[in-house]
Amino acid sequence: MRISSPFPLLAFTIAWFLAGPGATAQASSVAADTLNKLDEQGLKQGWWRVSGPVADKPDYRAGALYEEGRYADNKRTGTWKRYWPNGRIRSEVTYLKGLPKGSYTTFYPDGSQEEQGSWDLDRNTGGFKRWYANGNLMQEFVFDAYGTRNGVQKYYHENGNLEVAVNVADGKEEGTLKRYYANGNLEATASFKGGEADPGSFRSYKPKSVLVAAPLPADAKAAPVKAANEQTNSAVFKADGWNALYDDQHRLSQQGNFRNGRLWQGKVFKYDRNGILRKIEVYVDGRYVGKAQLTEDDQ
Repeated sequence: MRISSPFPLLAFTIAWFLAGPGATAQASSVAADTLNKLDEQGLKQGWWRVSGPVADKPDYRAGALYEEGRYADNKRTGTWKRYWPNGRIRSEVTYLKGLPKGSYTTFYPDGSQEEQGSWDLDRNTGGFKRWYANGNLMQEFVFDAYGTRNGVQKYYHENGNLEVAVNVADGKEEGTLKRYYANGNLEATASFKGGEADPGSFRSYKPKSVLVAAPLPADAKAAPVKAANEQTNSAVFKADGWNALYDDQHRLSQQGNFRNGRLWQGKVFKYDRNGILRKIEVYVDGRYVGKAQLTEDDQ
């Protein structure tokens, strides 16, 4: 699903749920004649359990439960559960006729929730939430029946404070977008209409309290410069100053303060081929310091 917002969704990849296990069956209390059953046509029927060893997943020891659920005519149906190598639940996904349809939840290895939502074959629908590993909310979205975001969309810093709030109508930003520092101070505002930002509406604000920079690793890579396919949030790119850069898919690609045309204090956003945000690189003094939401603002 292509997402044109400059603040795209971190959502789950459907291929991860559809991947075949390629593993052996685990003995259980389920009757032998009903567990991992094939009918006369060779179709999977009834309750199936798969255990280690699992191909391409060496962390699953022999006999460790990998996943379980029900088949009907060789197609997954109902709730399927997948487990981490430590035995804790990894995901619960609802299937209909072999495809994800309905509610799903994913979990971190310690058992805490990672993501919760509803899936309709190839799109998110209804409410969506994603959490950091520390239990604080990361994202809070609302989708319509067609998988388009509608309503107020929220992003949070790792410490739990609100990072971005913006209203979305038919998948496009509408009205005033507000961005906040991790300490809760207002960082920037901009006005949107039909998903397009008004260049003259952008306002940035210095934090009211001092933000401590993260330590710089000795082998940190240099921050990128503005790419040819990146456009700024304003009419003119500031070689020395604050910029928000968007790629040719209108996705936020770089954001922060620049020096001599290179990102100096800020973030670089990395997307997969489906347009889903998969990594956020943080740069301090022109050098890479970490991934995800671990910025100097979080200290």
